[in-house]
Amino acid sequence: MIGRAVMDLGLRDTVALIVGGASGIGWASAQAFAAEGAKVVIADLNGETAADRAASLPQAWSRRVDVTSEDDIQALFAAVIEREGRLDSVVSCAGIGHLGAIRDIELADWQNVIDICLTGSFLVMKHAARVMTGGGSIVNIASLNARQTAAGYGVYSAAKRGLTALAEVAALELAADGVRVNTISPGLIDTPLTNTLRAIPGVQEEFTDNTPLRRNGRPEDIAATALFLCSSMADWTTGDTLDVNGGGHLQRYPNVMAAAAALTPEEFEKLQSL
Repeated sequence: MIGRAVMDLGLRDTVALIVGGASGIGWASAQAFAAEGAKVVIADLNGETAADRAASLPQAWSRRVDVTSEDDIQALFAAVIEREGRLDSVVSCAGIGHLGAIRDIELADWQNVIDICLTGSFLVMKHAARVMTGGGSIVNIASLNARQTAAGYGVYSAAKRGLTALAEVAALELAADGVRVNTISPGLIDTPLTNTLRAIPGVQEEFTDNTPLRRNGRPEDIAATALFLCSSMADWTTGDTLDVNGGGHLQRYPNVMAAAAALTPEEFEKLQSL
């Protein structure tokens, strides 16, 4: 067996941009790239936390960015090129969830999820494509819900399934520039974003029962996959979607809507504060 200590992923002194890098999967990814010797740029809506995170890593800096603003995204990529002179890897992690029946979803809530999860990812890929003309790797974070839909996940599934299709088109278009584009679809990951979901009585047990490897994912599980996709080990991989969910896509998705409907308004409001 080849030990990790003797592996060279080819990432030392490369430049990695982690969008949504201040927490969860993004922060785990930033740490993983830094551990491989890459220069890391952490971009996040929470600029203060992003700056604190970057200060804790070698060769790292940060920038506040709103992924729904094309001006912000364009300025972000311009700043990376101006400061580093190159960009080799992009991991696009920004996202938000929403649970609600189609008949009840407010247009504003629909638009917010689409803007962040789909349009934001589109803007990242668009402007990455304009500067990564000498090759590189783009990794998008989708979701198990891109493949496995469930009641209450109409807007989120639509956004994430749309993202996987968009990434495939980008892989076709950017191949001539040597840019590989892939997607990771995580299952349930222990991050602040999933605190409310995991706290609904019965939901965690259903997830575990329907995950063959019998545990939630960790941010580090997804970060390791992103690292692989941006490394020299994945030089012939593009246009792919990797299901990283403990085998959850082989079984069924929990009935989160039914579990949430059993809560009183007071209980649900309390969970929202987690």
